[in-house]
Amino acid sequence: MMEKFMAWIDARFPATQMWEEHLSKYYAPKNFNFFYFFGSLALLVLVNQILTGVWLTMSFEPSAEGAFASVEYIMRDVEYGYIIRYLHSTGASAFFVVVYLHMFRGLMYGSYRQPRELVWIFGMLIYLALMAEAFMGYLLPWGQMSYWGAQVIISLFGAIPVIGDGLTEWIRGDYLISGITLNRFFALHVIALPIVILGLVVMHIIALHEVGSNNPDGVEIKKHKDENGVPLDGIAFHPYYTVKDIVGVVVFLFIFCTIVFFFPEMGGYFLEKPNFEAANPFKTPEHIAPVWYFTPYYAILRAVPDKLLGVIAMGAAIAILFVLPWLDRSPVKSMRYKGWMSKIWLVVFVISFIILGVLGVLAPTPGRTLLSQVCTFLYFAFFLLMPFYTRMEKTKPVPERVTG
Repeated sequence: MMEKFMAWIDARFPATQMWEEHLSKYYAPKNFNFFYFFGSLALLVLVNQILTGVWLTMSFEPSAEGAFASVEYIMRDVEYGYIIRYLHSTGASAFFVVVYLHMFRGLMYGSYRQPRELVWIFGMLIYLALMAEAFMGYLLPWGQMSYWGAQVIISLFGAIPVIGDGLTEWIRGDYLISGITLNRFFALHVIALPIVILGLVVMHIIALHEVGSNNPDGVEIKKHKDENGVPLDGIAFHPYYTVKDIVGVVVFLFIFCTIVFFFPEMGGYFLEKPNFEAANPFKTPEHIAPVWYFTPYYAILRAVPDKLLGVIAMGAAIAILFVLPWLDRSPVKSMRYKGWMSKIWLVVFVISFIILGVLGVLAPTPGRTLLSQVCTFLYFAFFLLMPFYTRMEKTKPVPERVTG
């Protein structure tokens, strides 16, 4: 009966073909390690954000008069509403944690190199859409930090010559942030951007499965196949990696749920203290800073004295990630076989990015501004000097087969 039913389905929809192409007969390298959990974890968090977001919209009122009160209503009166809200707010931070670790793995093992340039570009487009999605959602609680944080970020567009003021007004939909801004951000956050992100995720996965997954050795497993065309160094994604990913999911959910139930605000980093006050256009918070996952770029913005140049530097810090596949001129992909210069520069880049993130949270002082400028220089130097140090350094011989 089941075979007949599946034959009926397959005659009308390629269910079995899709299952085989993307799971049971998709051969992935057999030497995946810890860092390969984060792609599937990102998918898990995306599902969490969509489901909890749908439940939150059922009780949320997207208006300047009712938004803050509706969030309080969700937290206090909706049955299990506080859990749903904390799952969503903690999920936003968890999303960026796993995405940053996923990107770090790509940097370590050269997952952006040929033939995976499109996989990387789709991934970066997801990252860009995710930042827009998080920013739109940031305004919705209509708390003090939501209001003033959005005010600061949107006003940056005013630095653009000629069109800046008009563009800022167009984004707000008003002469200042108001209920109109909240309403349009709600529409973008709930409908438009999730559709874009889902579409990009599908293209990211299709592109990945077309060229095959990278691995810690940077060796192409398609070069060595048996008589049936199966890669000698590959194993079927299902059941081997689906079972392995379940282990990662269980550990992740244990940590995630611990934060949700015991530390949902994370000392004001996941949910800022000023956001528990309703937005007040006449009262500015003592220190305005975006959520932690935006702070590296915010620190880059503040490191440049000129407002326009600061906006350009902040935009360039994200844009330069898109051209990474063409900056790396090393004959090898993985950091395992690259020279000491690549390894040192990667460490310097990561440390600079973390320091910028910390500085973006703190109020600016002359010393912190100087440190931000140094870290901004090192951030860009990692990319701009890459064509030179990757070409000059001595690399180790890459094995023909994966090393396990």
